[in-house]
Amino acid sequence: MKSLTHARVLTAHGWRDDLAVLIEGERIAALLPHDHAAVRAAQVHDLDGALLLPGFIDVQVNGGGGALFNAAPTVATIRTIGAAHRRFGTTGFLPTLISDSVDTMRAALAAVEQAFDEGVPGLLGVHLEGPWLAPGRKGVHDPKWFHLPGEDELALLCAPHRGVRLVTLAPERVSHDIIARLAAAGVLVNAGHTAADYAATRASLDAGVRGFTHLFNAMTPFGSREPGVVGAALDDPGSWCGLIVDGHHVHPASLRAAIAAKPRGKMLLVTDAMPPVGAAEPSYVLNGETITVEDGICRTADGVLAGSALDMASAVRNTVQLLGLPLDEAVRMASTYPAEFLGLAESHGRVAVGCRADLVAMDADCRVRQSWIGGVAA
Repeated sequence: MKSLTHARVLTAHGWRDDLAVLIEGERIAALLPHDHAAVRAAQVHDLDGALLLPGFIDVQVNGGGGALFNAAPTVATIRTIGAAHRRFGTTGFLPTLISDSVDTMRAALAAVEQAFDEGVPGLLGVHLEGPWLAPGRKGVHDPKWFHLPGEDELALLCAPHRGVRLVTLAPERVSHDIIARLAAAGVLVNAGHTAADYAATRASLDAGVRGFTHLFNAMTPFGSREPGVVGAALDDPGSWCGLIVDGHHVHPASLRAAIAAKPRGKMLLVTDAMPPVGAAEPSYVLNGETITVEDGICRTADGVLAGSALDMASAVRNTVQLLGLPLDEAVRMASTYPAEFLGLAESHGRVAVGCRADLVAMDADCRVRQSWIGGVAA
């Protein structure tokens, strides 16, 4: 038994300065006053006034620590990515594979299963971003991999699996039956890299689409007479939207308007991070092309955005500083709301009794001091 004391704790009911967090094994056992006998009897870890928050959950992370999931879809890569992002408060993540060959997809899914066997810290599942995407909204994806889904691929994705399985697709490129089949197999379906109009997007939501990958980017924009994918996303109260808050991908005014349009709890922060996060090397290779990072922006030689160099602690800080949201709401967008999107609200994303002890201690400037995954500190 251990206790985390003298922190400003973000509980499900707001900030509390008078509570210690008691951890037993992988779970939060109790929230108790600092002078409670059980707190004093435990192994005490004094946090000296730090902010104690639910650990961040990143549902779109392509790389980190110099590693790219596409380049080496292995357990070692997953472990490296998780360790790199943990330094910035991420205690749960979906390694994300962008459009690639079916063999690479198969290897990535097998690596995730093996990583669960090996207990890689923070692993929650996998995100396949493509290859059922729209050539006209390809972003940095290599369109040579784009195709319509075949039966073998569907069987692969719908097979029994551990953890969360998230797929981003262009809804105009697949039938509603395929979306429904994926959803029935427990696969979460997002719309992204799509040229769909409002009506097609609305119909895909009815068929089982759950959310939108990096809202605004690589999708039809909101217009006065054709609301597009963005309009459908903002008009739908039940879906979730991922936001890249780095000051580059989307203008802060657009982000503020989008957040105001959706019900509270439906916007979640994502990094779309690439290998430079947590690494000394500011460049990497994607699809055979060297991507450079300047002023925190990852671009191809032609100026196309290629993921980000964003970490989750910076995303939280930006949400406060660029968007003007309160810190507690920014933290929920990085923890509580992603957990709800993934169907993990009962066990993740909250500092509450019975939840996993996935926690992060930060200072007031959103610099991470320490993290815990399943009660284990790093």
